[in-house]
Amino acid sequence: MVEVAAAGGEAPVKQTVRLGRVAGIPVGAHWSVAVILAIITELLAVTVLPGAFGHERPAEYWAVAGAAAVLFLASLLAHELAHALVARRNGVGVRSITLWMLGGVAELDGDPPSAGADLRIALAGPAASLVAGGVLFGAGVAIAAAGGPGVAAAAATWLALMNGILAVFNLLPGAPLDGGRVLRAALWRHWGDRERAERGAARAGRVLGASLIGLGTAELLALRSLGGLWLMLLGWFLISAAAAEEQAAAAKTALAGVLVADVMTAHPEFAPGWQTVGQFIIDRAAVRSRQDAFPVTGPAGELTGLVLARQLARIPAGDRDRLRLDQVALAVPASYHAAPGDPAGPLLTRHPLGGEVAAVVLDGGRVTGLVTVGDLRRALRWRTLASA
Repeated sequence: MVEVAAAGGEAPVKQTVRLGRVAGIPVGAHWSVAVILAIITELLAVTVLPGAFGHERPAEYWAVAGAAAVLFLASLLAHELAHALVARRNGVGVRSITLWMLGGVAELDGDPPSAGADLRIALAGPAASLVAGGVLFGAGVAIAAAGGPGVAAAAATWLALMNGILAVFNLLPGAPLDGGRVLRAALWRHWGDRERAERGAARAGRVLGASLIGLGTAELLALRSLGGLWLMLLGWFLISAAAAEEQAAAAKTALAGVLVADVMTAHPEFAPGWQTVGQFIIDRAAVRSRQDAFPVTGPAGELTGLVLARQLARIPAGDRDRLRLDQVALAVPASYHAAPGDPAGPLLTRHPLGGEVAAVVLDGGRVTGLVTVGDLRRALRWRTLASA
């Protein structure tokens, strides 16, 4: 199982189902969670619990196994929640927590401000898993001492072991694992260069991923164990995620010294919030706008939201003359505001609004520009060419 805190950028999976909020943080699950629930339930009901107590009814095995699988997901959530809460305490926003087949991810809104903060955020998850393992082990001992159901005690002990393994595995030194974050923090403190440290941790992650694939292949061939396939899947994921992080670090380095004013689309066309969608589409078509995203403004010229051309295209024709732009606009959180003099590099790891806009540029409270994904790609392309 892989548990990571994704600082900046996008999570490796998208939420399929929203489960609610914990401590104000949106929590959801990817559809692949159903796969891991089924695997854990069958493993416990068919192999682990009958092996420990072979005289119980099958229905009891399955009932306890199902409850244990849900508790295991709860322990994954506790791991990610620990990352998220420590991140917020260190000044890093948290966009969401998502559970999926390979574990979970806390999607952070930006990078840790220091090597110390990076280290604290990284260690919070494994620490939570160790605490959960201790609590579950204690619960198993207490159930057995009180003469409770043996299968329940066995399930609690198994969950304690899995949380311990989860904590240890995630401390392996390679991105995107928590151990990779620990390595990055150590290299950051040693070199004083976050991007260089990130590249070093990413390279370690690729080596670790290749090692897991090798071990999985050996297990599959020598032992004919399907566990080898699981190791190979984990290794493939680590290599892919580490390569993506290395590319992101290289991109931020390429834009070092570049300001938002250097890359933004200056003086963009606005979308008056009081105008209907239909009238706005006609007006933009008449002037053949070259924008795909438009800041929505109020009567005093203040920013009230953002609309995208593809978003407007999804509105049924019959509703376009009824709906105003300010009724369909996307909200623009303060974290997506930027000033012309801000560095452009950090915008590369920001999840773009609507998949299009990395920042709305404000100067004195007035919109003076937009930074789109295309703007950042062009800037990165030219900086890379200039340094070649």
